[in-house]
Amino acid sequence: MNQVKLGIIREGKVPPDKRVPLTPKQCRLVEMKFPQVKVFVQESEIRAFSDEEYAAEGIEVVKDLSDCDVIMGVKEVNIEDLIPGKKFLFFSHTIKKQPYNRNLLRAILDKKIQLIDYEVLKSKENKRIIGFGRYAGIVGAYNGIRAYGEKTNTFHLKPANECVGRKEMENELHKAVFPENMKLVLTGFGRVGYGAREIMDILPFTEVSPEEFLSEKFDTPVFTHLEIEDYYRRKDGKPFVKQEFYATPELYESSFKRYSEEADVYVACHFWSNKSPFILTDSDLRSDKNKIKVIADVSCDIQGPIASTLRASKIADPFYGYDPETRQECDWKQEGSIMVMAVDNLPCELPKDASEDFGNELIKSVFPHLFGDDPDNIIGRGSETDLNGNLTSYFAYLNDYVNQVTA
Repeated sequence: MNQVKLGIIREGKVPPDKRVPLTPKQCRLVEMKFPQVKVFVQESEIRAFSDEEYAAEGIEVVKDLSDCDVIMGVKEVNIEDLIPGKKFLFFSHTIKKQPYNRNLLRAILDKKIQLIDYEVLKSKENKRIIGFGRYAGIVGAYNGIRAYGEKTNTFHLKPANECVGRKEMENELHKAVFPENMKLVLTGFGRVGYGAREIMDILPFTEVSPEEFLSEKFDTPVFTHLEIEDYYRRKDGKPFVKQEFYATPELYESSFKRYSEEADVYVACHFWSNKSPFILTDSDLRSDKNKIKVIADVSCDIQGPIASTLRASKIADPFYGYDPETRQECDWKQEGSIMVMAVDNLPCELPKDASEDFGNELIKSVFPHLFGDDPDNIIGRGSETDLNGNLTSYFAYLNDYVNQVTA
């Protein structure tokens, strides 16, 4: 069996990203589980794990990865760091024809690189098999609770990125105190939504059904976790049909306003298509009946389904205010404002924990196909380009994106 040299590239994006696709212990585990694989790590001063930690696990730390067959990173690889004729795995952010990465995809094609994009690696059932979504939900829900404490000035939690790791962050939650009648609403049932639930399970909240949430009074903090049919309805009053909603969303409208009139905090972890109706409009937030004080928009669709998400916020400054009257950004301390948390790189706040979770999924769900048999063509279907400098048939729709003339 031919040896495969796997390289972990130094992250080159600015601002720097401390996450890694594999932790030091996971690199050693890969070599044990896949004896044909030898792992190399490129020198880096910014990783959450030091070069010395990799070396301590017997992993060779090198300056250059030119000798490797497969090269892995997390974020987009800088064009100048691409090595011709190699297989690369990273999040390229090109599948939606993002203009800012057009030149990256062009360079990948010019250099005859096989780009295997984490975002499009899917099982035979066509479900995504890897991502950082779980930790986006975990950190996003924590930030939402932290924001509520700041907004109400009732408790103060340490920012997640200042915690040593997830354990310390979770211990911070014990400082949180809530009024007896507090209500929180959560949307989204993917990796992100279930990650947020892990935080809710730590807190002294009782889960109730959507119907109970809307109709009953409680003497303990409660939350409800909404399915799509709970906050969308057909315009003509006919029953909700999920497949129809996905196919023809224009037949539907939001019914979320019922929850905004009951909830104090909204944690948004849903997937949203730009063909779908908005969920929470500016008129909903301007209503005298709106109760929401804090919106933790983990999904972070800018100027999308949640009117208050005007822009993404940064880890160093995660909160801003939304003035429902002017529909403009304001100081979140302003009277009547809604506090918004819309950090778009939440897993970076807990880089070690998020990296370990991601690496576990790589070893379990990707590497057996990458380094062994791949009867379901998971790697092929997840490859945007091939080693001959072409887009694969699965991504032929990107031809016009690549060839578009730019000014």
